[in-house]
Parts: sequence; C-alpha cells; structure tokens
Amino acid sequence: MPEKIIEVRHLSKKFGSFQAVSDVSFSVYKGDVFGFLGPNGAGKSTSIRCLNSLIKPDSGTVEIFGQSITTHRESILGRIGSIIEKPDFYKYLSAYRNLEIFSRISGKPSSKQEIYKMLDFVGLGGRERDKFAGFSHGMKQRLGIAQTLLHNPDLIILDEPTTGLDPQGIIDIRNLILRLKNEQNKTVLLSSHNLAEIELICNRMVIINKGRSIVEGNVSDLMNGENLILRLEASPMPAAKNVLLAWKPTLLWDNVGDSSIQFPIEKSEIPSLTKLLVEQNIEIYSLEAKRTLEDYFIKIVSQ
Repeated sequence: MPEKIIEVRHLSKKFGSFQAVSDVSFSVYKGDVFGFLGPNGAGKSTSIRCLNSLIKPDSGTVEIFGQSITTHRESILGRIGSIIEKPDFYKYLSAYRNLEIFSRISGKPSSKQEIYKMLDFVGLGGRERDKFAGFSHGMKQRLGIAQTLLHNPDLIILDEPTTGLDPQGIIDIRNLILRLKNEQNKTVLLSSHNLAEIELICNRMVIINKGRSIVEGNVSDLMNGENLILRLEASPMPAAKNVLLAWKPTLLWDNVGDSSIQFPIEKSEIPSLTKLLVEQNIEIYSLEAKRTLEDYFIKIVSQ
C-alpha cells in the first residue's frame, strides 16, 4: 500500500448560517494525481483552505504526511505548494524578480540558476525578464506553479487551475501537471468542476456535492470505458428493436422519443452491433455513447 499523504475525515465548516462543508472525507496516496471534483459551490475551496490551515474546520480531522495539520502546521506547510483560486504577484516586477522575492519569503532562497530552471520547466523560458502585468492568464498560472515549486514541496495543491483559460492554455496546464508527477515525482491534488479534465490527468478522485463527499475511487474504475450507455436513433425502430432482442434476448432499453432508445452496452460490442443493424437494412441516424458516470455525476449534482 502506498504511503498516505492526505487523510481527511468528516470535515465540517460553517460560515454564519451557511454550511459550506458538512461531511467531506477522502484519502490521497503518494504519487497520486488526485481529482477533487464537484460543481461550483460544492465546498471544494473551503475544504482546500482547511487543508492549507488558512481556516479552521468546525469539526473533523485533517492529517497530512501522517500528522495533524492542527498540531504540526509549520512542518506540514513547509512540504506543500498551493495555488488557491489564482496566483498573485507584483504586477510590475519581472517573472524572475517575483520568484526571487517569494523564494526568500519561503525561507529557502533559490539560486538564480534554480529560478531559471524552474521558469524553463513551466514553459516560461525566455520570458524571465518580462513583467507579470504583461503575461496572459495561462502564463500567470504557469508562473504560479513555478512559485509553488521553489521550496521543492512533496505535495502540490491546485484549486481550479484551468478556470478562464483558452483551449491551448488548458492543454498546457494539463501537461504541466502530468510532468509534475512523472518528472518531479510530486503528489498532486487537483480541484475542478470539469469531469473531462479529471478523467484525462487523474488516477484517483472524489466527487463532492453540497458539502459532502459522494464517491471516491480509482478514475479507471469509476469511469470504466467499457461500461457505456448507448443512445441509438434509427428507423424503422420496431425492426431495430427486434434485431437487438435477437442479438441479446435479455437486453433492456429506455425509449427516448419515437425514434431513439438507450441501453447499456460494452464498448467492444458497438462495432459488431452496428454492422448487424446495417446488414438488416436498419437506417442508423446517430449512435451516441456516454459513460455511466457522466449520468451519475449529473444526477448527484442536480439533487
């Protein structure tokens, strides 16, 4: 069993009469890129602030590196790098100068060579002397990640790092997170409301909604690509249903309008079923496969 880096149990936090977090529990293991998934307002940022000891929970426990954040705050925070919401730097100083200042504040000053190396790692090589005010949103996010790495932390916590980015910026941050794991052996906790983003880069995840953790597990299990719901639009539909029953007598489907049905199917079965329908002169207008977790996610966050 890998080393447990984060263990959160029954976390709760209230602001006045507003219950921001009511019961959040999850575990993160060494080497994880862990997805902290939930819609906006689910309690993700509040939970992350509790992890970083920026606010104190009303109840529950937070252990990081096997120690309580309450009793070992200083030693734990020295091993964490975080971006919460958006990175903030001195606007009219250069990228290099900003990192130099923050490295001194951290108590572990970095050499010029180390700062240049970090800027190159996040894709800002050649922009070291450019002012932060002139950076694009994506460049600012990458500089923020460089800042989190200055003291060589073991754990990186990123709160919605791709929010507001264009498609290329999202890809850049996604690739950078994977490099943190693969090249620097960092454990990463990634907060997001985007299911597709979590699927692409995380190996484990928890879904939270309305301040509660709903489900936790391996992304490969929760988002099993072999377990799909297939929506079929075809004509004539009665004949298509007869073909389906001959193909799999126990198959059950839901009617979606007059010309569409949806039913569970394994990914490997789709090509052969499509061929069979065509051979029986069924006109196929559309085939749409969805993972069952997508429906589950939509269901739980809309409750």
